[in-house]
Amino acid sequence: MKKSLIFIAFISMVFAGAVNAAGMTLEDIAKVKSVRSINISPNGQWVAFTKSKPRTPYKDEDGTAWSELYVMPLGGEPKPFITGKVSIAGVSWSSDSKSIYYTAKRGDDKKPALYAIPVDGGESQQVLTFKSGIGAYSINAKGDKVVFLAGEEKPKHIEKLSKKGFKAKVYEEDIQNTFAWLADLPAQNDQADQGEEAAKPEKIAIDGHVISAKFSPVKDELLVQVSPTSLIDDVYMLKTLQIVDLKGKVKAKFDTKGKQGKAIWSSDGKQVAFLGANDYNDPTNGALYVGDASSGKYDKVIANDDSHIMNIEWAGDKLYYVEHKDAESRIAGFNMSGKRSGFEVVPYGNGIQGALSVSNTGSVVASNNTANHPSEIYVASKNGFMRKTNSNPWLDKVDLGKQEVFNYKATDGLDLQGVLVYPVNYKKGKRYPMIAFVHGGPEAHRSNGWNTRYADPIQVAAANGYVSFIPNYRGSTGRGDEFARADQHAYADPEFSDIVDGKNALVEKGIVDNDKVGITGGSYGGFATAWSATALSEHYAAGVMFVGISNQLSKFGTTDIPNEMHAVHARAWPWDDFQWMLERSPIYHVKKAKTPLLIMHGENDTRVHPSQSMEMYRYLKTLGQAPVRLVLYPGEGHGNRKAAAQLDYSMRLMRWMDHYLKGDGGEPPAYDLKHEEKLESKKDKEEK
Repeated sequence: MKKSLIFIAFISMVFAGAVNAAGMTLEDIAKVKSVRSINISPNGQWVAFTKSKPRTPYKDEDGTAWSELYVMPLGGEPKPFITGKVSIAGVSWSSDSKSIYYTAKRGDDKKPALYAIPVDGGESQQVLTFKSGIGAYSINAKGDKVVFLAGEEKPKHIEKLSKKGFKAKVYEEDIQNTFAWLADLPAQNDQADQGEEAAKPEKIAIDGHVISAKFSPVKDELLVQVSPTSLIDDVYMLKTLQIVDLKGKVKAKFDTKGKQGKAIWSSDGKQVAFLGANDYNDPTNGALYVGDASSGKYDKVIANDDSHIMNIEWAGDKLYYVEHKDAESRIAGFNMSGKRSGFEVVPYGNGIQGALSVSNTGSVVASNNTANHPSEIYVASKNGFMRKTNSNPWLDKVDLGKQEVFNYKATDGLDLQGVLVYPVNYKKGKRYPMIAFVHGGPEAHRSNGWNTRYADPIQVAAANGYVSFIPNYRGSTGRGDEFARADQHAYADPEFSDIVDGKNALVEKGIVDNDKVGITGGSYGGFATAWSATALSEHYAAGVMFVGISNQLSKFGTTDIPNEMHAVHARAWPWDDFQWMLERSPIYHVKKAKTPLLIMHGENDTRVHPSQSMEMYRYLKTLGQAPVRLVLYPGEGHGNRKAAAQLDYSMRLMRWMDHYLKGDGGEPPAYDLKHEEKLESKKDKEEK
């Protein structure tokens, strides 16, 4: 009896949201499903899509969410095709719309293989296997060849030497590139008898690390994106775009500068569209370019002056794109034949679009999320933009906090914007505690859509009486190139003062209690949190820093993106401006720290090394002016991917905020979350 009472008390304390049965809980977040990829068949009759299937903490073996395959007639209901404990990726259609291709590890597969399944029923057949696994792939117009990405199999002596203790790694020199491989594709009725030996994939002679390779829709040529090596810095900043034949000979090359995003063929194979930067120092790839496939010459169709292009698709003579502006998005396009003219498919204010797919017949489908639900399938037609799936019917019965766009001014007069989420059952005139959820990047932004996830449990906060403020501070995307560059060589100030200005505006409106404000964020948002807990400590009563930056000098020496940092963030090397970089580091301001700070980090993070969190912790712990705690996650990198680590993170975040914004504060809460009691509870239920 005593044990049961202790467990009930623990759950009430830890699982923020349990006090309000109508609102979201942390366990609700852990079970949220969402549509991932979308592919409409060429004839426009079917939509194949993948949907996440989260693992259940305490019950399932730990890991990332599974990915299931569903198929839906364009005007009908979705049907499960491949479900369960599977990870379906790379979904595409055969040119005749009769079969769906995908990659997965199934049965005895040791590595992901290529499969096909008939859309009108039948079993999956293995099309192709490869010794090191099959990554992204592309099938030619005739359907008799496939190009896929894969690395070379590691020599067998590596494993033998490792068992003998020879495990030395030569930093950044023993990395492997990914290559493009060509194989013949067997006829559909012969697939069951084909395998690695029959296919005999051959490496295409393309220099460097191949990032993507896509067949022309009309002939056997490839549009490829390549970087010099597989180092993430090269992938970010030195990506090239070219057209090659199946031997690897370059037919055309597009001379681009800076970051580069998605690249696609036109339907007739005569042109190429791609997302790219305005120049080498542009922090985004939000401009839209169209080039000639024979000459490599290109022009800018949309300069990201006041918005950013996030996705593109080509169908017939029309080029479609998803455009994000401020906190909204839309689907629009261009008629590319004759005199170029624009059109709009889905206006702003209809949710936030992500994945986009267009059939040869012009049917447009997209993933779309709103303030009330995660990504679902929507279809655009003359009747409007209509929702076609409901992955979380239980969510329809949950009370959510009202969400709206919040406009305000910075101290220097700059117009700023964020997303504001009110507490469930909000009462006008009452002041509430507030949590600022700060996005990373900073070349990113948060839209007026679904913003609740494990690291940002916003609707859980709403269920527990918090205001949530999600600022798009200067340096964010969605407002064009100039705004995105506004923080270059201007670390921390005024970009993080923008967050304080938003908080102050909400205090002035009588919504927020000035003395009960917390801040949290990951990566660059973690940097914002560390800065706010030190240099701006008087404004915050609690902070939760995730994979964040504490020392800009040592960050340069430990990150895997030093060139990207220099080009689009710092615009200086440490040896060029040592003192400035030191003064823009939270550790420099540690003596101002009064804000209780919870620090969490993945032990395998290469983007922001965990030593950044260790430095912050050690400075604060030694100084002793403010409570501090450091939590490390083994096996996790720049963000938690597995179910247990995600739930653990959410629980610690909300408990820290509750303790210092709604509780008595003082010393930190107990470090142990007592997960074992949850395990025992599930075991008891199973036995009963």
